[in-house]
Amino acid sequence: MSESYEYITVATAEGIAVVTINRPDKLNALNAATVAELGGAFHAIAEDDEARGVLVTGSGAKAFVAGADIAELATMNSISGVRVSRDGQEVFRFLERMRKPVMAVVNGFALGGGLELALACHLRIASSNARFGLPEVKLGIIPGYGGTIRLPRIVGRGRALELILTGEMIDAAEAYRIGLVNRVVEPDALMDAAKALMGRIVANGPIALALALESVDHGETTGTDDALLLESNLFGLLASTDDMREGMTAFIEKRPARFAGR
Repeated sequence: MSESYEYITVATAEGIAVVTINRPDKLNALNAATVAELGGAFHAIAEDDEARGVLVTGSGAKAFVAGADIAELATMNSISGVRVSRDGQEVFRFLERMRKPVMAVVNGFALGGGLELALACHLRIASSNARFGLPEVKLGIIPGYGGTIRLPRIVGRGRALELILTGEMIDAAEAYRIGLVNRVVEPDALMDAAKALMGRIVANGPIALALALESVDHGETTGTDDALLLESNLFGLLASTDDMREGMTAFIEKRPARFAGR
């Protein structure tokens, strides 16, 4: 990938693309330009065969993303506010539906739009000093990038409403307790732990990973019977792949599988 960005960086190594929001002087706050750059990067990664998994993080030691750019939001009117929300929703929904595993690596504050970005990722790993919250009601608004939808699905309605309606922060230990994050590690071990976990994930069959993600996403937004129908169809589709034959042959032969994505 050769794209050049102003507010983010993208680096791919050993099959893992690392997307870093790079506005440390603003605690990596999301302005419109940063959201647009994230959208461009996510689309490019989706088409990049070299990238089999994605890590999303923030630069510096203080913040993953400390929210949206308040100075920019303060200029909204009712029409532009809808546009701001929908632009962010579109980028985050694309990320959520990506056919490659995506993990948020939360290295500090994940507030407002930052928490919403983390919620759109498939997995979340946090440093022990991370803090999470949706403080929008303190500003007289509500989360607009999908927070009111995704947070209840991940932690349950009651816990989500407490966070949304109080606007208060929780620490990493509480985030782990309620199921908001998958793991908590010490700050100096965070990126290594994230890469190790993603490495174990992307060692599996890439088509199987993509279809597992599709089945889970579909199951969250449809009825049980329709979700089961898609699952069985995807299960059957995988039976036609070289990866399935390689995976099962490798298991029988007691050796690591060598998946080719076919």
